[in-house]
Amino acid sequence: MTTAPLALLDAASLYFRSFYALPDTMTAPDGTPVNAVRGFADTIARIIVDRRPSRLVACLDADWRPQFRVDALPSYKAHRVAEVADEGVDVEEVPDTLTPQVPIILDLLEAVGLATAEAEGFEADDVIGTLATREATDPVEVITGDRDLFQLVRTEPTPTSVIYVGKGWAKAEVLGPAEVGARYGVPAEHAGPAYADMAMLRGDPSDGLPGVAGIGEKTAAKLITQFGSLEALVEAARKESPQLPLKTRTRLNEAADYLAVAPTVVRVAEDAPVVQSRDDRVPDGPADPDRVAELAERWNLGNSVKRLLDALSAR
Repeated sequence: MTTAPLALLDAASLYFRSFYALPDTMTAPDGTPVNAVRGFADTIARIIVDRRPSRLVACLDADWRPQFRVDALPSYKAHRVAEVADEGVDVEEVPDTLTPQVPIILDLLEAVGLATAEAEGFEADDVIGTLATREATDPVEVITGDRDLFQLVRTEPTPTSVIYVGKGWAKAEVLGPAEVGARYGVPAEHAGPAYADMAMLRGDPSDGLPGVAGIGEKTAAKLITQFGSLEALVEAARKESPQLPLKTRTRLNEAADYLAVAPTVVRVAEDAPVVQSRDDRVPDGPADPDRVAELAERWNLGNSVKRLLDALSAR
């Protein structure tokens, strides 16, 4: 008998994608756009119907740009800062019409009875990494539109795969170690860690990661495959190993300061102080039916809420 998975949702990734996939002409009676709310509810309904998880957690960013990552690499997500806070968390640049929808999403999850989780001073990625690492009974499915979480794929001790929805749920891809290994040319037996190491070398301008000049994705994958890990590669460059071409050694050594801090920035935490809102079992019906009905009417969520409730009752 196949064990039903624990579904860990990268909530912000999913509602951002819903926001951009659906028109902002979807509004509540007071004119508030609800395209992200409705798209997010529809996505959860599809997850419950198609993946049949026994447990589900919507993982949130308590801090979208954690201080420990900024201390290591000041450029981390710096271009996304809309307002620097004197205290607490910097304000992320978010579309004006998305910001008011997030509290509605959280209200709906609470009323329906689906768990959320966050960790003070950490991103949703770290919440997902921690919950996946803690899991001891069910296989884990990480549902995201962010490739950074490919680093979590593994077969042991708990099988963990990524349901990648970068092209929408209809074209969702299920990626485990074999699939990540084949796609990026890294060893399947440790595809998750190898993907993270490759990403550090390649860099990612969208996150403010400079990478190593002159080393793209294919070269990065070959180097990590050849040397086994970023640490071993950096050590080989430092010792001027003849296995590395002179130009590559030079580039790696010139980027030594970046490569020393990159693991702190890129690797997801597996020991974040996660706090969950409630038990993570997927319910057969809403926790607070009256509240769900009130939210559906107030925000014009109609068929999206109906599809979510139908998905729960069909379990």
